Amino acid sequence: MIADYGYVGLFLLFGIAFVAGAFIVSWFLRPRDPNPAKRACYECGEVVKGSSWIQFNVRYYLIALIFVVFDVEVLFLVPWAVIFRELGIVAFVEMIVFISILIAGLVYAWKKGALEWQ
Repeated sequence: MIADYGYVGLFLLFGIAFVAGAFIVSWFLRPRDPNPAKRACYECGEVVKGSSWIQFNVRYYLIALIFVVFDVEVLFLVPWAVIFRELGIVAFVEMIVFISILIAGLVYAWKKGALEWQ
């Protein structure tokens, strides 16, 4: 039993040594003095104007979060739909509750104006 822990410890040490070795080798092989063009910000070939510290509207983040929520819904819904006949009526009711909660969240976000661009 202790030998099994030894194998795990050995793999852990090997993994740490591998990552550390990769960092050390890349540190030795990197260029020491890159040119100013290499250090400059690159934004689709355009010359950068002004500061990059600008404020974004919070609605962009809200829309991204709502997208993630409904994307996760699809991740749960597709495998459920594939084996729907094997699961029975209990799983159907559970999925109806799940979708109802998500629809309630969508209606809430819609009423609060989180889906408006302006």
